[in-house]
Amino acid sequence: MSEKRHIIDARRCKACGLCVDNCPKGVLAIGGKINAQGYNYVIQENPEKCVLCDICGMICPDMAIGVVAEK
Repeated sequence: MSEKRHIIDARRCKACGLCVDNCPKGVLAIGGKINAQGYNYVIQENPEKCVLCDICGMICPDMAIGVVAEK
């Protein structure tokens, strides 16, 4: 059985905020650290609230966030 987990690729994130605005559980926020492209990237501010719905992954135009299945 595979297990799901939430991932954020800080290198790809451009802090557009779409995932933050569309997360139904309020898990995400724009963080204070800056990536190599000069953007403050998204972080899991409330990871315990994540239900692995993958709305963030579906809405992200840069494929920088989402839910993956691991074996």
